[in-house]
Amino acid sequence: MSDESDTGDDEQTMEAYRYPDGSITYPGHPFGPGGEEPTGTVDLSEYVAEVVTWTTSTATPPGVRQPNTLAIVEFDVDGEPVRAIGQVTTEEVEIGDEVRPVYCAELRDPEKGIREPASQEWDGFRFEPTE
Repeated sequence: MSDESDTGDDEQTMEAYRYPDGSITYPGHPFGPGGEEPTGTVDLSEYVAEVVTWTTSTATPPGVRQPNTLAIVEFDVDGEPVRAIGQVTTEEVEIGDEVRPVYCAELRDPEKGIREPASQEWDGFRFEPTE
């Protein structure tokens, strides 16, 4: 399993949903906080977020890097806060750090999981400090 991010794929989006009441959720849901269907999407990979909190897991599931640093981050999208949780590209992260989402082709090794590799997607986004 590669621990490096693959940023060469420009077509990957970290898609959040926008709802009629102005709220935005990530991941997107078929119905928003007001019970209404989404009106559009927002690509969070175009935004910078702030680390709200973080932790490092040293007892990870099979195929997940060890140690695995995770963070809850908050994006500001037109004044609307949007939170997400995900892996961080480094163990050097602090509350208040600015991070950006970067695409990763394999967040875990598909051959080490308990499910058939073709049964799910293995890609996603990690958060990388901006400095």
